[in-house]
Amino acid sequence: MKIAILTSGILPVPAVQGGAVENLIDFYLAYNDQHKLHDITVYSVKHPDTQNHPSMQSKVNHFYYIDTSSLFAKIRRTFYRLLHKDEYYNYFIEYFFEQAFKHLRKQSYDCIILENRPGYAYKLSQRLTSKLVLHLHNDLLNQDTKFHVEILHSLYKILTVSDYIKSRVCTIKETDKVSTVHNGIDLQRFTTLAQSNINRDTIKLSKDDFVVIFSGRINKDKGVSELIDAMLKFKDTPKIKLLILGSTFFGDASNDDDFVKALKTKTACIADRISFTGFIPYSQMPNYLKLADLAVIPSIWDDPFPTTVLEAQAMGLPIITTRRGGIPEEVTEENAILLDTDEHFIDNLAKAILNLYHHPEKRQQMSAASLEHSKRFDKETYAMHFFAALEDHT
Repeated sequence: MKIAILTSGILPVPAVQGGAVENLIDFYLAYNDQHKLHDITVYSVKHPDTQNHPSMQSKVNHFYYIDTSSLFAKIRRTFYRLLHKDEYYNYFIEYFFEQAFKHLRKQSYDCIILENRPGYAYKLSQRLTSKLVLHLHNDLLNQDTKFHVEILHSLYKILTVSDYIKSRVCTIKETDKVSTVHNGIDLQRFTTLAQSNINRDTIKLSKDDFVVIFSGRINKDKGVSELIDAMLKFKDTPKIKLLILGSTFFGDASNDDDFVKALKTKTACIADRISFTGFIPYSQMPNYLKLADLAVIPSIWDDPFPTTVLEAQAMGLPIITTRRGGIPEEVTEENAILLDTDEHFIDNLAKAILNLYHHPEKRQQMSAASLEHSKRFDKETYAMHFFAALEDHT
């Protein structure tokens, strides 16, 4: 098939600036390059680091870049904002879409894949007759979404990252248009066998510390405040340490926001037992996860399908997490403790951590189960299922 990929319009593909969605696009593009399945054109924002990227050598994957950052582009975006008021998305995304559409409309594609932008479907359905496929990573299409009926009708197929997101789409109408394709990760990167250039001494941890690790964006929804509240209960177990990996958003945030400042104030009385690393480059994440005894992913919102869970279990870590969103689809009872985010959440979180601290044999069993279960979520399996679902309906 001849396929167009319309990206989000924020981060570039290849994923030279990171981004969960962009990394997943990279995975299925690499699979397509290896197996020569389809002729694919990716519409992406322009970035200088993509120019010499190995992906540019592909014979089956092609890239059309939209300039959104030059002075000329910024001036044009400003005029676009003044002339177009009530658009579906903000003017930055809408400008990217319109620039991509100028090229897209002159081509002939068997289908157009929309990466996490249901609003694109609403606009394209009024202009083109191509089959539209939505790859949905977040809860962005449900009965409360603007123009949800029109969007659902315009789509030929919807691929969701979890059954939870699928259920949200079906609040509009029960439909056989929706299929779940679980995300995958690079198991060659996230492996306990990889050599590491970081050890516990590097970040002032001792060999006999029990290291609990949190990774991800630091915001209220991720439950990091509740995790710190649980840590405050361990007055008699000073060997339990918490390592918090991440910043408030993608990239190296140099200044803490008010939420992070409040967290650090809360931890002042046990500052010697909690470390905030700040932003960690994705390439270094396995090295830090390797230092831990336990991963805690305490999301208190309906997380669609967080890759932090997949990464932790690929590194052979026992997991404590929550029954929210798509998280239960990522783990098993053998490798994870699943908690409800009710009024007892903080107490139960503390009890679960303490239980695993006191039972190393249970941690070993959960670790082995994590390694085994992680094999289901490698990037090749993800890409294979992605294209199979696509071809099944196109």
